[in-house]
Amino acid sequence: MRSTSVTHPERPRRPWVGRQVWEHLLFAHWSVDPSALARAVPAGLELDLFDGRAWLAITPFLLRGLRPRFLPPIPVVNPFLETNVRTYVRRGGRGGIYFFSLDATSRAAVRGARILNDLPYRHARGRITVRGQSIGYRLRRNDPCHGEAWLEADYAPRGPATEATPGSLEHFLVERYCLFAVRGSGAIVRTDIHHRPWRIHPAQAELRHSGLVPPALGPLPEAPLAHVARRQDVAVWRPVPASA
Repeated sequence: MRSTSVTHPERPRRPWVGRQVWEHLLFAHWSVDPSALARAVPAGLELDLFDGRAWLAITPFLLRGLRPRFLPPIPVVNPFLETNVRTYVRRGGRGGIYFFSLDATSRAAVRGARILNDLPYRHARGRITVRGQSIGYRLRRNDPCHGEAWLEADYAPRGPATEATPGSLEHFLVERYCLFAVRGSGAIVRTDIHHRPWRIHPAQAELRHSGLVPPALGPLPEAPLAHVARRQDVAVWRPVPASA
């Protein structure tokens, strides 16, 4: 079954509450067993599949310019590194992202996202090195409540940047405009985001990691499907109940 749930939506009519800029982003994707992945996703969310395949992603990047509406970027928060581990789900006919974890090097950002968006953020330490088009990225979780985890990634573009073709696997993987989270009460909420369509480069990437992938999936294949993006400017909306 090929998902048809991924479209570039209209900008939400509600006022956005925050903005941020993502830079030097790597999309590293692995095709995984849908039955194993489904056991790691909360009830109420359905895996979004492409040609019957489920996908897991590790996405490291640099975040800067984080700011609430009507205020400038917050110096004590910006910039910081963030690494997401995510998959793709649907609820109420809407395709979006479910995060297994988000590790970030800003304690203030971690606290704020946990409170405001019910997202599984963990504090980490890390560094990024940019040499021309090549990126070296190192991150290690520094949050004793959530176990040890780390990532070492080296990546670079291998071709020109293009927008993904609608209906393609690349479009399915990157063009996602909401995320789902589960509150402590068990209620599922949706956070909408909006930005220009991604311009992505095919990439060469070497990743070494531990503690990031849900244990139910077992070891991942060595070589991911890899793309990089230089920059994305993002608007974020307040979470709302996600109807079934």
